[in-house]
Amino acid sequence: MKSHPVTIKDIARELGISPSTVSRALKDHPDISPQTKIQVRELVEKLKYKPNAVALSLRSRKTNIIGVIVPEMVHHFFSSVISGIEEESIKAGYNVMIFQSNESYEREVLNVQALLASRVDGVLVSISKTTEKFSHFRELMDNEIPLVLFDRVSDELETDKVIVDDFNGAFEAVEYLIKSGCRRIAHFAAPQHLKIGYLRQRGYISALEKNGITVDDNLIVKCDTHNQALETTLKIMELPNPPDAIFAVNDLTATGALKILKRLNKRVPEDVSVVGFTDGLVSTVTDPPMTTVSQHGFEMGQIAAKILLQRIESGIENFKPITEIIKTDLVIRESTRNH
Repeated sequence: MKSHPVTIKDIARELGISPSTVSRALKDHPDISPQTKIQVRELVEKLKYKPNAVALSLRSRKTNIIGVIVPEMVHHFFSSVISGIEEESIKAGYNVMIFQSNESYEREVLNVQALLASRVDGVLVSISKTTEKFSHFRELMDNEIPLVLFDRVSDELETDKVIVDDFNGAFEAVEYLIKSGCRRIAHFAAPQHLKIGYLRQRGYISALEKNGITVDDNLIVKCDTHNQALETTLKIMELPNPPDAIFAVNDLTATGALKILKRLNKRVPEDVSVVGFTDGLVSTVTDPPMTTVSQHGFEMGQIAAKILLQRIESGIENFKPITEIIKTDLVIRESTRNH
């Protein structure tokens, strides 16, 4: 039969003192004699007593847990962000509870309800691509639970945000393609209600316009997954005047394009250049290795966690939301021509 966990009452009974004396001895209270403190600590060690985390949290109104919601954990970018979050949180004495929305608004709402029920001290979220209503996040804020959005954010929520410079990241990637001689540049885009999708598409369009290239709507296609790219690349390469470059909204979409271009016997980058956006592990193992925009996921996670932890520790009085913007870098590999 399994024995119950050792409690303060067990320690007190063993030593013939009151539970409150044990509690004060463990807190090194000056009213407790040195001899009693030694006896309590020796017995605690012998019986392997562990404080009840739930009881402690009820007394302190803190759980020392932060919640994280990401669209998907298999994505290298989000796993990098989580690593950054965990490094900062654990260093500060917090545990991390991770949920995956799986790109579902309904699942995301359930995730938030679970975090509320768990009485977490703060929440970090990257919004799912199907989320267009935000009352579940407002419920967190109404309960005075600090909320920090990262990567995928919404201007409808007055809260802290950590994003990369999506516009300039896209602009630099497309301008690089133009300077390498590409003129028919396709964009595989994310949904435009997502700020990252909108800003990356605006960066793409601005680079074309700045360099005197007419924007062709036939070359802008909603396509932001590997599987969608398999079908989309086939269709776009069948155009009477097909593209000589593809700028994809993320690396996994770009890998789908690379796969089909190879199947069509198109040489990359001689016939078609390809650029992704993330700089995950996948971009280094494609054939050829892929030029991409680095989002610095680990750094994003660290910054988001630091902001959240500051909010938890300082409270939300006189709250003025901040937005941290992380600069991107274009990482040149072999899927694009040289200037």
